[in-house]
Amino acid sequence: MEARLDLLGSPLVAKSLRHLVSAGRVTADSALPAATQELVRLRASQINGCGFCTDMHTKDAAHAGETSVRLNLVAAWREATVFTDAERAALELTEQGTRIADAAGGVTDEAWANAAKYYDEEQLAALVSVIALINAFNRLNVIVRQPAGDYQPGQFG
Repeated sequence: MEARLDLLGSPLVAKSLRHLVSAGRVTADSALPAATQELVRLRASQINGCGFCTDMHTKDAAHAGETSVRLNLVAAWREATVFTDAERAALELTEQGTRIADAAGGVTDEAWANAAKYYDEEQLAALVSVIALINAFNRLNVIVRQPAGDYQPGQFG
């Protein structure tokens, strides 16, 4: 399988990607736990059917020490006992923020309030940013059918 468009070969897309990556670095340096950020990226990527990002964030999380049990259960987090209440709140917010077209009201007040119980305002800002950014990356990769499976942890710096 080949991508429909070489994202890094297009000057316009490459420039746009540099800005998205730069925004991602801001959230990486935030107080939102790195493990939570990877779980959020993985869950949104699963929902969006982005094989490239699912591959990337599974491998990056494992490389950072995340367990295979937790990674394998992200898609079924509601039934899994391996996630903290804070992570569960982040995953719920991720699902609702990713599936905004599925519900007329978008993200519910209940999901927001639950996340706010575990994360302060800066962490919530980082969480919202991570969700928005991964959804942007997912859409780019799904649109061009970016192949998955060859990513190596740290490949992009």
